[in-house]
Amino acid sequence: MIPSLAALFDGLTAVEATVAVLLVSVVAAVAMEFVVLRLARRYVSHTESGYDDIVIASLRPPLVVTAALAGVYVLTQVPSVRTSVVVSPSVLDAAFGRPSLSIIVLVWAYAANAVVNRLVAAVNAEGNRFDFAPVFSNVWTLAVVVGSAGTLLWLWGIEITPLLGAAGVAGIAVGFAAKDTVANFFGGIALYFDDTYKIGDYIVLDDGTAGTVIKVGVRSTTLLTRDEVLVTVPNAALNAAKVTNESAPQRRRRIRVPVGVAYGTDVDAFEALAMEVLAAEPLVLDSPKPRARFRSFGDSALQYELLCWVNGPTRRRRAQHRLNRALYVALGEADIEIPYPKRDVTVTGAVGATAAASPAAAPDAESGAAPGAESDADPDARPEVDPDAERTGTAGETP
Repeated sequence: MIPSLAALFDGLTAVEATVAVLLVSVVAAVAMEFVVLRLARRYVSHTESGYDDIVIASLRPPLVVTAALAGVYVLTQVPSVRTSVVVSPSVLDAAFGRPSLSIIVLVWAYAANAVVNRLVAAVNAEGNRFDFAPVFSNVWTLAVVVGSAGTLLWLWGIEITPLLGAAGVAGIAVGFAAKDTVANFFGGIALYFDDTYKIGDYIVLDDGTAGTVIKVGVRSTTLLTRDEVLVTVPNAALNAAKVTNESAPQRRRRIRVPVGVAYGTDVDAFEALAMEVLAAEPLVLDSPKPRARFRSFGDSALQYELLCWVNGPTRRRRAQHRLNRALYVALGEADIEIPYPKRDVTVTGAVGATAAASPAAAPDAESGAAPGAESDADPDARPEVDPDAERTGTAGETP
């Protein structure tokens, strides 16, 4: 395309070609600024979306710079100009031609990166997606940097094949050395495409960690727990874990309030009273309507479960607390018993065993008779002694 544009100025002198090219460049830049862009801004001002305004505002600098510097490069390619200057054509290309194209490449690279980042920020501000700017925007920035660097090397005639080989070896080394960082990086990309959560969602992990998502980064995701503690979870761990998003697909959440009433209770009166308690609680939503369900016949109570909805998972505990209090007060005022298990314990045992365990019934250590019992033996009588035993004595004793 550039050689065909340079051919338009064949037959002109160097001065004429220079004046013509510079004039065309200035006219093109002015037309781009005050005609094309002004008409584009006027058109997008009538649209409801603000994305097109971002695109027009971001593309204004590269369009104007391209219109101006393209003329400089074309001028370096005009044969009459290349033969009239005091320097060689290679020096002319190195001093004016390639630098002008390099500036155009850099300006377009900057604009491409800026427009995508601004569009991502605008989408995130609407709350439709989670904050994927740290993930998607960094990927896009890396792609733009690599692409613009390769284009500049090609423009300046630098062979990039050895660089690609070295980059491959370096990439393998970096992959092994920073495998956790790479895993977290791609884990964040997978979370974005899966649409697992967004900023402000309340999530629960399979290890019990729960909190509100307040930041999604390239390496990790930050949660704010109910205890106002920040928990940083690597994206790779989130990608491999079971994540329960309690704020999706909608924020309302149902709570269950179990309650038992005594057998013989008027179930119609109890259900009506329970519905009054649920309707009086401000945290409970009117739609879907609260309801009471008779679940089972318990050991000592009729087991009910009250079902209602609250606006957000973080309100469930508080709503359950307030409903339990209100139910306890209302049931007490209505004389409806909330039963609890009762047990009768009977202790049985033998009467003789109890008497034997008494200290008064312990036998005398010497006589074997119970204390206080009368003895038939004469206290003055001497014990009978075997005469032979007195003469002979016991074994080992001198007679």
